[in-house]
Amino acid sequence: MTEQEFIEELQKLNITLTQTQINQFHIYADFLQKYNEHTNLTAIKTLEDIYLKHFYDSLTLTKIINLDQGKLLDIGTGAGFPGLVLAITYPKLQVTLVDSNNKKITFLKECLKLLKIANVNIISDRAENYTRTHREEYDYVTSRAVAQLRILIELGIPSLKINQYLIAMKSHSEDEVADSQIALQKLNCQIVDQINFDLPNNAGYRTLIKIIKNQETPSIYPRTYDKIKKKI
Repeated sequence: MTEQEFIEELQKLNITLTQTQINQFHIYADFLQKYNEHTNLTAIKTLEDIYLKHFYDSLTLTKIINLDQGKLLDIGTGAGFPGLVLAITYPKLQVTLVDSNNKKITFLKECLKLLKIANVNIISDRAENYTRTHREEYDYVTSRAVAQLRILIELGIPSLKINQYLIAMKSHSEDEVADSQIALQKLNCQIVDQINFDLPNNAGYRTLIKIIKNQETPSIYPRTYDKIKKKI
């Protein structure tokens, strides 16, 4: 996907970028590609794939939720997907990026200086540590291809405000949805929407799962990660 194709495909998602935002995405893509030459951040290395499989893919989140403003937590953000992409696109959205990988945190901090945007907070920590101490703080929690759905629910739901949403970005997810039913019940949340679609240019199948938090999360969650990996 070229930069121009990226701009045109976003218009189909009702996203119109300003010239400043177009320039920011250009800076982001160029910096990611050059940084990848000496530090392995992502297996996706060409500019065309960065625009399609990172930038466009991140923004498909808007197929299932309106993100114009509010507070968003991106768990396991890696090189900023989807969180930093969303922060560029929605300047009124306050975005927190959490990752425990120091080389990715270093990249994000350097990239943020180049992008010159102020609506991003970068946290170097494990997700379960961060959400344990930042409870019911966020309007949205998201994560792209980080963990099984039942694990992501326990990592993310504690930081959500009641009646707000966790959006899981997946490829195929039928088994994960079936396996998450106990976690949904224990953490007082439920799946309210799920959509499936193909990326342009036959680039892959995607699923977005929208989960609402119905009640306060029991204080025992999230547990330590070794316990989270085990079924509740």
